[in-house]
Amino acid sequence: MKFNSPSLPELHAFLTVCHLGSFSRAAQALFVTQAAVSRAVPRLEARLDCNLFHRTVDGVAPTERGAAFQALVETHVAGLENATALFYSANLQSKKIKNKLRLSVVPTLGTRWLMPRLPLFHAAHPDIGVELRQFHHDEDFTRDDVDVWIDVKRAKSWPRAYKAAYLLGKEITPVCTPAIAKRLKRTDDLLHESLLHHTNFPDNWAVWLHGAGLSKVKPQLGPGFDLGSNLIVAASAGMGVTVIQPCLIERELASGELVMPFQQSVSTGRGYYVCYRAAQAQNLAVVDFVTWLGGQTKTQSV
Repeated sequence: MKFNSPSLPELHAFLTVCHLGSFSRAAQALFVTQAAVSRAVPRLEARLDCNLFHRTVDGVAPTERGAAFQALVETHVAGLENATALFYSANLQSKKIKNKLRLSVVPTLGTRWLMPRLPLFHAAHPDIGVELRQFHHDEDFTRDDVDVWIDVKRAKSWPRAYKAAYLLGKEITPVCTPAIAKRLKRTDDLLHESLLHHTNFPDNWAVWLHGAGLSKVKPQLGPGFDLGSNLIVAASAGMGVTVIQPCLIERELASGELVMPFQQSVSTGRGYYVCYRAAQAQNLAVVDFVTWLGGQTKTQSV
């Protein structure tokens, strides 16, 4: 089978330089030489027949084409990383697993918040094997291939014979790149920026602006995205400002790739909940996982 896509070393070098703004820092993060990164990026540029970075004495930054390519490939590379980590962990524990726990998780929360923490759960409970099942929007909870769901709060009450507990994610706050943040002195300065939004929750900007004291303002929304992961990539690429739960961008906030220009958080009233059948209350794998989740957040029963 012939592959036309770039090699993973080229993509790893490209994305790491995008995040860190430096070939030398990217080399340190990847545990390779700077020369290796300096060779990988030009190979990728030659393959794509375009310049991916602006190179200056202060560092490097993606060109317009570079940012567009980053938005296209970042989620897929992260998916490969997560798949490899899950496979390796499952393979390592396969001989020890006595119980299986089948999860259905909102994709962005699963990738951005839960996955980085799952090794901690495996370390604490090596006898429980976690399997991620396909997430269904508008879940009716009648599936028999899932033990625990992590989903957005129901518009109506949770189904009878199910237990649900709030985990996190009610609060949203604006985030953007440091360059954009420099222009934002007051909250109404946001109205002059491109307001990126999640197409499933187009009212988030109005909710936050109302909570910030701009209740009479009707925001003019910019580009919309149907996946939170794509929304994060767009904000990181400098396409505009978005409102999002800080728990979904822990890595970007820690690295400084994204910042919160205003510290005020506003509740949407939704958030993420863990849900399972009441009959599973005696299932030790379910109990251990839900208890562990509670230790990762300030869980409140609903």
